[in-house]
Amino acid sequence: MKSTQDRPARRFAQTSGNDVSHKLRNIITDIHEGGNASLTRLTVLKKWFEVPNRLRSFGIFIARTASSRGSGLTDETAALSCEARELLAGVDVFNPNIPRTRAESLHASLEAFQNDRKNIHWTSVRMIRSLDLFLVEGGLHLYLWLGASSTEGYRLAAAYCEHYDPRHGNGLNGPSVYRIDEIIVFIRAFEAKEQG
Repeated sequence: MKSTQDRPARRFAQTSGNDVSHKLRNIITDIHEGGNASLTRLTVLKKWFEVPNRLRSFGIFIARTASSRGSGLTDETAALSCEARELLAGVDVFNPNIPRTRAESLHASLEAFQNDRKNIHWTSVRMIRSLDLFLVEGGLHLYLWLGASSTEGYRLAAAYCEHYDPRHGNGLNGPSVYRIDEIIVFIRAFEAKEQG
């Protein structure tokens, strides 16, 4: 289906995406050269997420990718992981159409599963037992709630890309390179669909 955007809007969207892809490539270069980059560098995604439908598609992209990994499954996480894979199998990430009641039900189950909190110093921290299921939950949140913000998209991208390295702490390093590259591929493919 042809895009209904006018030419200047399409040109802006394309330029914006190319710029974002370029900035993400620079992060990868900095990781290769310096070993680490700050998570806040991913804030370049916020502007890209402001274009309609990008945030919802990104949520499904992350949820589907995380659900397919299936690493470190326990008896507790296996059933939820299987349910997520079944729900997201074959979904077009560029034009997702998932039954709302099933998506809401899975989102609620994932949120309830990892809703334990621990008081640390002056705040309450949510205890995450499975990062992959947390990412699926976050992706479904972006898909389901139209009021989701570009900041929430950035936070999901940061959770997806973050890696702990004892030399650098938490940030963008090591395996982060592959995940940032996956996001670049997603952005370019999404923009190609927008232009098509």
